Amino acid sequence: MTGKVVIRRATGPDAAATADVYLRSFTAALPTVTRPRSDDEVRDYIRDVVIPHRETWVAESVAEGRVVGLMVLNADLLSQLYLDPGWRGRGLGDRFVALAKDRAPGGLHLWTFQVNKPAHRFYERHGFVAEEYTDGSGNEEKEPDVRYVWRP
Repeated sequence: MTGKVVIRRATGPDAAATADVYLRSFTAALPTVTRPRSDDEVRDYIRDVVIPHRETWVAESVAEGRVVGLMVLNADLLSQLYLDPGWRGRGLGDRFVALAKDRAPGGLHLWTFQVNKPAHRFYERHGFVAEEYTDGSGNEEKEPDVRYVWRP
């Protein structure tokens, strides 16, 4: 799990590997959060909606020839950022956030779950500020969340 990592736009053939990274990351980072979709539904959604209709980026380990991270932007919404658990703490998240800021220079916002304290620290380190807390009634997981905003 070392070596060069290329960040590039996702394409159709990346869908299965991208979904697998999402599923592994979600399970590792959010063990107490119930996912509203089955693994197969997640795979279908990433293949049929996310990659073809969202600005989806993947981090690919050149040495391993596999996807190890993903980021999805929807205009100024950073809607997803997930890393393979073995690749956390290696600077990939930093690279994804820098790319997101370049792609949305006017500012960004995102949602993360209140229980995800490592994500809070990560985004705050990158200049995001918590601006709204909810009881989770507005998300599929029904899990309390927080909206973070970055303004240049």
